Amino acid sequence: MPHHILIQPISNENFAEFGDVISCRGHDFFHINDAHTERYHALAETEIMGHAKVGISIFRNIQTTTLPVEISMLERHPKGSQAFIPMHGQKFLVLVAPSLDTDRPDICKLQAFITDGSQGVNYHIGTWHHPLLTLESPSDFAVIDRIGTGHNCDVFQFDEKIQIMLLDHP
Repeated sequence: MPHHILIQPISNENFAEFGDVISCRGHDFFHINDAHTERYHALAETEIMGHAKVGISIFRNIQTTTLPVEISMLERHPKGSQAFIPMHGQKFLVLVAPSLDTDRPDICKLQAFITDGSQGVNYHIGTWHHPLLTLESPSDFAVIDRIGTGHNCDVFQFDEKIQIMLLDHP
């Protein structure tokens, strides 16, 4: 298990395995509303399984994350995607890992990304990720995810904590 993970800027390319980056940058648009608006269409698709609806919520993160930070768990949602869109232009950390098998993330392939404040993320169904880590608080996020019955959150606890740090931190 790695003990230190360095944070890298998020992009459409380096995050594609885990989900979608929700941002205007790097995407085409078309004009609508008499050319007063640029529409960046279908930047992410919501995925839901079972008897459920797509819901829009606001998550208010009330605890500021200070770097470096230690984490000890990841979670995943096996029945629905989950999107986080910052409402105040705030940067946030995105920690993800691919699956090792049907029940566990591959901690050796854990990756850490930072958004630039104009980017949101949409985690694909089953993507192992850490809950929101924001660099300022309070931070409001529009969250688009599955609202329905049945178990939709698996949690995996690490044997040892992993430290997440920026490249310029020792």
